[in-house]
Amino acid sequence: MLGKQCSLFLLAVLCTLSAAAQVPLNSQQLLITLTDDWGATTGELYAFKRGAEGWESVLEPVPVNLGRTGLAWGIGLHPNSVVREGDPQKREGDGKAPAGIFRLGDAFGYPESLRTGLGYQPMSASHYCIDMPESALYNQTVDAAVVGADKVKGSSEGMRRDIHYGDQQYKKGIFVAHNPANVPKAGSCIFMHLWKAPGSPTAGCTAMAEPQMDSILEWLKSDQLPVYVALPKAQYMALRSQWQLPTL
Repeated sequence: MLGKQCSLFLLAVLCTLSAAAQVPLNSQQLLITLTDDWGATTGELYAFKRGAEGWESVLEPVPVNLGRTGLAWGIGLHPNSVVREGDPQKREGDGKAPAGIFRLGDAFGYPESLRTGLGYQPMSASHYCIDMPESALYNQTVDAAVVGADKVKGSSEGMRRDIHYGDQQYKKGIFVAHNPANVPKAGSCIFMHLWKAPGSPTAGCTAMAEPQMDSILEWLKSDQLPVYVALPKAQYMALRSQWQLPTL
């Protein structure tokens, strides 16, 4: 009986710690983007690994571009209780990158393969991320050759941007698990990808130079369950202790 009570107590402690941490306790890699305020379109990205005494810095800080109208609370691993009255909230087409804590998914890109510890999905001309809220495939990346051309008609997110739009921004990227339940109009197709140029804002993603993307792709490992945090500095400072995040 005592052993059962101890097990229940330990489970309760672990659940409490996990809720306080927000970053899953089994996640061993963490990327953090900080901006000056909600409206900032640029920031710095930091990388950490979980060590015996907490988060340990790895790699050099990376300059990044964000949404053309800044940041807004998205839907991820963080609770809704962190959203304060007056805080912006992510909506489809608002030009804001989502703030909060998010799982990182597979890498994607134009080449047949990439040097990365993540899973990798090569994109073709028929791959689209569906940004139409009325679609049953909203916020999902699909192959028109599989789902049918009519299912992607009207989407502005052709994943081979070199073919559709003449640029290299999706040559290398990472899927960010924003709005994982695909709630209509809550925001779609959020990635890390290559930037167009330093200081050039995105439609709602996190963008960086190719050499820095290469370093991050090589460092990230899917079995380390990496997560991504994006916040303005003031919100980061207010939540750092509660979420057990590193000091920056």
